[in-house]
Amino acid sequence: MADAEVGDDGYGEDPTVRRLEELFADVVGKEAAVYVPSGTMGNQIALRIVGAPGTAVVIGRRQHPVIYEQGAAALNGWSQFQLVDDTHGALQPADIAEAVDAHDHHWLPVSAICIENTHMPSGGTPWTLEQLDAVAAFGLPLHLDGARLFNACVATGIAARDYARPATTVMCCLSKGLAAPVGSMLAGSREVITAARVERKRFGGSMRQAGVIAAAGIVALERMVERLAEDHARARVLALAVAERWSACGLDPLTCQTNCVVFGHPDTDALVAHLRSEGVLAGTLAPHTMRLMTHVDVDDAAIEVVRKAIASAP
Repeated sequence: MADAEVGDDGYGEDPTVRRLEELFADVVGKEAAVYVPSGTMGNQIALRIVGAPGTAVVIGRRQHPVIYEQGAAALNGWSQFQLVDDTHGALQPADIAEAVDAHDHHWLPVSAICIENTHMPSGGTPWTLEQLDAVAAFGLPLHLDGARLFNACVATGIAARDYARPATTVMCCLSKGLAAPVGSMLAGSREVITAARVERKRFGGSMRQAGVIAAAGIVALERMVERLAEDHARARVLALAVAERWSACGLDPLTCQTNCVVFGHPDTDALVAHLRSEGVLAGTLAPHTMRLMTHVDVDDAAIEVVRKAIASAP
């Protein structure tokens, strides 16, 4: 980062940012990409592009833009969400078909579909290509919220460009499992990314000498993908510990495929406090729903600390 060659990215003059954008576009098989400060901004830009005014975007009811972006789509966009079930991660074609057909019964027309891969609230569940193809078959613009896309790739062996192929826009965070300190990517056709750069400017995301942080993004894509398997293996250890401690918590350790451990608990505040007292930082997704995440800074010794803290939890 200290040695990064920089320029004014707002004018397209930062060579390190351009290299990062070209690298990501190539990895996901798209014509172009744009570097943005956060995954939320990437999602919001994409929704403005794919969601036509006065229409609905079909999206899972627990996806990130619905719950965890502070209602940004209602403020920033011109379409509204049509929520469908995503209990197990993937959207069901029958639910999408019903939303599309409802236009004949005075509902809003559907202009786009938004999916999340991996689907974090269901426990970091990756999509299969069959599930993705079934959604793409509707022929609607598709936004892929791939905040943890490379976790899905490592868990399934499916290449990022295969996951991204049917998507109009694909977003990926560099600052999660890939371990960069900041930044996300949004890719699509040249026409789409030209429009995305305009929206990035409107959101205040056009940066100056951004090569300093883009350099870390290059390292993330070139060196940090394969090591995600280590995070997945450590998450499975935690999933086993959780299932042993709370057999009725709703977590089947065999379903833990990536780096996200989600389970039910009757008093999440007490559990978060207990874990903190043992030196473990954990969080919640909803009332009575806990989340544990593994990442590059959590090694085997740390996993053992967490496992013991879980075993002694109330």
